[in-house]
Amino acid sequence: MSRIAYVSGASSGIGRGAAVRLAADGYRVVLLGRDEKRLAEAAAECGPDAVTAAFDVAGAAEVDAELPGLIERTGAPDVVVHAAGQTVVGALDQLTAEQWHRQLDVNLTSIHSLNRHLWPAMVPAGGSIVLVASTASFAAFPQDAAYVASKGAVLALTKAMALDGAPVGIRVNAVCPGFIRTPNLEGYFDAQPDPAAAAAGAAAAAPIGRMGTPEDVAGAVAFLVSPDAAFVTGTSVLVDGGLLARVPG
Repeated sequence: MSRIAYVSGASSGIGRGAAVRLAADGYRVVLLGRDEKRLAEAAAECGPDAVTAAFDVAGAAEVDAELPGLIERTGAPDVVVHAAGQTVVGALDQLTAEQWHRQLDVNLTSIHSLNRHLWPAMVPAGGSIVLVASTASFAAFPQDAAYVASKGAVLALTKAMALDGAPVGIRVNAVCPGFIRTPNLEGYFDAQPDPAAAAAGAAAAAPIGRMGTPEDVAGAVAFLVSPDAAFVTGTSVLVDGGLLARVPG
């Protein structure tokens, strides 16, 4: 029987990279996201057994309507990757209530909405969950208040879920990407006064000397869900090219 991996935010970026890697590692991947066309394109890289489900994971009502039937059709997940995310640029005083809540709904509340269904399905056999946090879980960026708040919460939630999961055989960890070339990061650059300078600064920020790729993050995800990480839970893995290791100078 195939191992099942659910990946949210799977239509692009880190989620898509994780889905493709897990499929290559032998999982039957269930790709969740809003854009049906892009999900289908991603699924084409994940093999003929890949499943797509197009709905807004940030909407609790949509999740409640779609997920139970999906789990019944595909089987209980062995792995879940919560990669749905977006960036709303702005200092806290500049954000509308709608922007603030949308940011938290996508980056944080979607984990709760999905987990209410996926977690009980995993309990009988156990499994592994990976949350996508960020270097912003540790250090803030200017004009990025809602994103930073959401990713700080994701890191704290990882630890809480790991404690709840340990007695039932569910491991929960986080990956914390730095500057990763994704459509979401491109949107952040585009919102800056000088997008080209922002992109160049991001590439130069890591000691490794480049921005990361979704495949870089997918490698860390693959490790965390593997038997090699059987004694790893409640922690995070920085995938940032050494960004947070360096004192700014």
